[in-house]
Amino acid sequence: MTIAQSGEAILNRQTQTVITFDQALVQLSDNMIATMTAANGVGIAAPQVFSDLSIFIMHSRPNERYPNAPETSATVVINPQIIACSEEMELGMEGCLSIAGRRVEVLRHKTVNVQYQNIHGDVIQQQLTDFVARIFQHEFDHLQGITLLERIHMANQSPSADQIVTSQGFIPNDSQHFKVLADE
Repeated sequence: MTIAQSGEAILNRQTQTVITFDQALVQLSDNMIATMTAANGVGIAAPQVFSDLSIFIMHSRPNERYPNAPETSATVVINPQIIACSEEMELGMEGCLSIAGRRVEVLRHKTVNVQYQNIHGDVIQQQLTDFVARIFQHEFDHLQGITLLERIHMANQSPSADQIVTSQGFIPNDSQHFKVLADE
């Protein structure tokens, strides 16, 4: 599947609720997994493959783009909701298959309680933390029509010092930590 790139209208649209859980949805999810894997991604959302359905894939695993990622199985997430999130935020680098060759430092909730449906329509509730919570929030943004380039300019990217923890163990004290950085 072709991956939509920054500037394409589909990336800025909200998705539609999945109502029909059928073979076409299974085929879409299989194709999304293959596309994400081929691109060394850890997640991919339907708008990134030109679909307006509310579905994304999470598959954390070490790869060329994320060598320290924890290992999880591929998860098909349909009609997701974030039910609750921690006040504690964490600053971390993110890439995006739709913004090739760029990395962005983004502030995300360290823990999120989520609800979604699996490929069979069953409702799943989970508490996600750290990198996997980051993937969920990133892909959830895509379903809302928000890319990393929009996320870094949102008000919640300037938290109070007592909310922020970084993977490097320090608290940034200037806005330079929220700019778009070249991929190294």
